[in-house]
Order: sequence, then C-alpha cells, then structure tokens
Amino acid sequence: MSPEFEQAPALATADRLARLRSAMARAGIDAYVVPSSDPHLSEYLPGHWKGREWLSGFTGSVGTFIATAGFAGVWTDGRYWTQAETELAGSEIALMKIPGAASQMHVDWLAANLVKGQTVAVDARVLGLAGARLLADALSAKGIALRTDIDLLDEVWQDRPALPGDPVFEHLPPYATTSRADKLAATRAAMEQHGAGYHFISTLDDIAYLFNLRGADVSFNPVFLAHALIGRADATLFVGEGKVPADVRARLEADGVHLAPYANAATALTALPDGATLLLDPRRVTAGMRMAVAQGVDVVEAINPTTFAKSRKLDTEAANVRATMEQDGAALCEFFAMLEPLLADPGRAPLDEVAIDTHITAARARRPNFISPSFSTIAGFNANGAIMHYRAAQETCAVIEGDGLLLIDSGGQYLGGTTDITRVIPVGTPSQAQKRDYTLVLKGLINLSSTRFPRGTRAPLLDAIARAPIWAAGIDYGHGTGHGVGYFLNVHEGPQTISPAVPPDPHTAMEPGMITSIEPGIYRPGRWGIRIENLVLNQVAETTEFGEYLAFETLTLCPIDTRPLDRALLREDEIAWLNAYHATVRTRLAPLVEGAARDWLMQRTEAI
Repeated sequence: MSPEFEQAPALATADRLARLRSAMARAGIDAYVVPSSDPHLSEYLPGHWKGREWLSGFTGSVGTFIATAGFAGVWTDGRYWTQAETELAGSEIALMKIPGAASQMHVDWLAANLVKGQTVAVDARVLGLAGARLLADALSAKGIALRTDIDLLDEVWQDRPALPGDPVFEHLPPYATTSRADKLAATRAAMEQHGAGYHFISTLDDIAYLFNLRGADVSFNPVFLAHALIGRADATLFVGEGKVPADVRARLEADGVHLAPYANAATALTALPDGATLLLDPRRVTAGMRMAVAQGVDVVEAINPTTFAKSRKLDTEAANVRATMEQDGAALCEFFAMLEPLLADPGRAPLDEVAIDTHITAARARRPNFISPSFSTIAGFNANGAIMHYRAAQETCAVIEGDGLLLIDSGGQYLGGTTDITRVIPVGTPSQAQKRDYTLVLKGLINLSSTRFPRGTRAPLLDAIARAPIWAAGIDYGHGTGHGVGYFLNVHEGPQTISPAVPPDPHTAMEPGMITSIEPGIYRPGRWGIRIENLVLNQVAETTEFGEYLAFETLTLCPIDTRPLDRALLREDEIAWLNAYHATVRTRLAPLVEGAARDWLMQRTEAI
C-alpha cells in the first residue's frame, strides 16, 4: 500500500474513472494510457507519478492502465495476477493477463479495439522512448492518432502528491571508492568513443552513481529526482531547488558540475547547438525528452556508459559488500533467533505477517551503516507465500499459526552495499509435498550457484540452469531467476538479468564484478510459495585455451533452513555444497553475534 494514499475502494475507483472519462471526452480522447512510470522510467515511483495505482487501486509495481468510454483494464504479468485479482475485485477494471513484464499486449489491444480516426493519448513525459515508437507504429498502421502532449491526471487528481523535497547527500569514502572526477572522466572517454560532445542521463541510479550523490526521493532506493547533461568540459545537474546543501553544491562546482532547476532539463536539450552530437540511451529515456532535442542535433543511441560502469563492482566495492553481508547476516541471526521460539510457543500471542517486517527492520537498524530497507518486506505464510510480490497489510494479513511454510524476502540499504535475501522457514510440521518443493528449489539454487561459464555469456541464457531440477519435476515458476543489484543503489539494476523474458542482447553479457541474485521458486496458488535467494558476485575462475571462465562467489550469509529438506532428493555433491556454504556462514558470522543469536547460528549451520 502506497504511503501517499490508501488503496482506492471500488466506489472511489469508480468516481476517479468517471472523472477521467469526462476529461477524455472534453479533450476528444478515445483511449487514455497510464503506464507505471515517471520521467526517469523508475521501477519504484514517487507518489506524484503513481497515477495507475491511484486510478485503478492496483498497487503492483508493473502494469499499464487503459481507459476508454466503455472499458478499463490493467495489463500486468504473472507475478501480480493474484494480487491484481484481489485489488481490482468489485470494480469495473479488468485484469488483462500478459505473459511477461516486457510484453506489449496493451499496444496490440489498442490497435485491435480502436478504429481509424480515433485518438489515443499518453503523457510523453512518462513514456519510454522504445515503447513510444512501438505504440506510434502500431497505431499509425491503423490510422489511429496518438497524442503525447497531455497529462489528464493533473486535471482529475485533485490531491495529487507534490514532488518530493528530501535533501541530497554525498556518498563518501571509504564507501565511495572512486571519485566523482574520475567517474566523469570515464564517462567522457566513453562519449568520445561514440563521437558525442554531450550525453543526457535521466535514470536516477545512473545519476546517483556518476555524481557520488544519494537521496531519499524514492522509497527504498537511495536516489533523488534529477536529470544530467554531460559536456566535454562540464556538466549540468537538473535538480529541485534547495535539495542540494551549500557545501555539497560547492564541491560539485569544483568538479565542474553546475546545478539548474529540475524543470529546465527539456529546455536545455532544445538549446543544444546545431551540429552537436548527443549520446542518449533509448531504453532509459522518455519520449518527451527525446522530442525536446533540437532538430539540428545529431543523436547517437547507445546504452548509458554508467549502466555498464556501475554494474561492474570494483574490488574495493566488493570488499565493502562482503563486510555489509556479514552485518546483514548477523542481523538476520538475531531476527530468526527471536522469531523461531515465538513460532514454536503454543501459548504465545498471535503473530502476524506485518510483525515480520517490523522485527526484521529493527534487527537491521541495529547494525552499523544501515540506512533503510531495500524494498518492502515480503512475508507470506502458506497461501500468501504463493503471491510473488505479496505485501502484508494490517487489515488483511495472515496470522502465522498451524503447520506450513513462511516465506520472507527482505533486504537492506547500507553505506557499503545493498542486500536482498529470501528464506523459507517451517512453522509446525511441513507436509511431504512442501518438503519436496522446498528441496527442488534448493537444487535449482545450487545448480546455478555452482556453474562456471565463459565470460561474456548473455545472462538470460543462464536461467535454464536454475530451472532444470524444477522442470525435471514438471514444475515451473513465473518470474526471472536473477536481477542485478546496485552498490548502495537500486536493488534491481541492469544490464544483466537472468530471465527467459529478456532477450539475450549483447549488453546483457556477464562480466567480472557484477552482483546478481539467484532466486528460483515454486508457487502453488492458495497453498504455499517457496523461494530461496542469494546474491552472487561474478569472479574470474580460470583461463583455458577456450577463453576466460567466470564463477559465482556467493555473497549472502544466512543459513538455509534444513528442516524442510527431503534429503533423499539431494545428490552428494549438492549436500557437499550446502555443508560448505553453512561452514562459511558460521565462520564469517560467529564473531558478530552472541547469546541466542550465536546459538541459533550454530544450530542452523550444522552439517547434514
């Protein structure tokens, strides 16, 4: 549930939809599209741009809303179907199921359901350039007009949240291990390779990385709203007035970085001189910003150099991440040492899913350099664990009692890194079917974690390695196996993604220093869900006559519960992997915990 506004009940949704349709009629618009996006194409949005959520009541992070005079629907993928069915119930808004997050089925629907001469509208400021081109081509072929110059939400959303005003702060040594000047120099060297004198960046994590700045404008991600225009000798950071403290501003100016109002970014693109060459990333910029570029400017389209640079963690950064993982693992030891006796006590007061988030965040907050959770904790017991992006709410959450499995997916933002971990623990006595599923998921984790592969392997091609033991049992799961993870930045970052839904393009190549999650799962709607997740670091393993090979170093340090295992399903090499992992966890975490937390660590890392 968004902190800016409560989920809209059916009556409120109907009223909001009626207001939107009235505005559409006045503007001569036959279909209005609201993507889950902002001017930076962020995954997590400030309240000001949560228009799809406000209109529909669907709170998932991925989805596209479309309204016509007689239809309203939300297109979203399988990770959110159960959630969307619940949140859209009682409204006229239809759930439109799509096979993957990258699907463009809503574009096909518009082309098929509108007729020549009608008009589709969408705000170009929040529409990705690649998506805008696809939409324009599909509609043009049918003689359907496309308007991108209108934001009807401003008219109908009367209490729309303002833009966030939290201050910006510097990410400093020893955690920032490369200077701002050096990062700018590397970016300019990449610009030079493309023959570009200017480079425009809108993605917030790229900007935070490049300027060694952080903020709190987006929940869970330490970023701030800004655009950046990099020139050969200086750079301009377009950011809200008053957000950058005077001392930080002075240090930015010393590095040739000038501040300008956030709203002036598009104007600066329009003012670029004729004959200039501008580098921009078509996957990471909106149609609105692309349309603002002056006609006389040559545009080179290529991936942001910073997207590659920030994905390949330096040895100094990896060392900080390892230390962060130790602190995060120690916090989890304290949390589980508190939780498990509570769950085993028949005389305890009821414990619900919301309490999990409270306790796990408190444990992390006691650790040095903790800043915030890295995403909203997912704590799902039995049936709720089968909802892939479940979020417990006080009025609807489950009480954790009886027999079953409790899935906990959580993470933290620390000055020295970002964590993301999923563990499943038994409550009472798990069934044999639950043990089988749990063991299959663990086998998938071990299978990929143990893999060696040639440097440059496209990340999506690794997905099947984790799925193989699960597929062998005639089972699959509806999400990707892994995502890149930032360095005190976004918990989801590219360019690498281990997923069958992502094309194995050249930019997805696995390179040394990348941190990626491995998180296979099994979900049985209405019964239980299982996911086990570790973060891993790409390391050079060896060089042979066939080239350089990479292997994964497991970074996450927290016991994997062995109680729900069906040991008979594990091979000896899989048992050896698990025992070696637990030996490492014990060695690394034991010096950081004491008392009940240390006792729990010792018990849960015993060899099987």
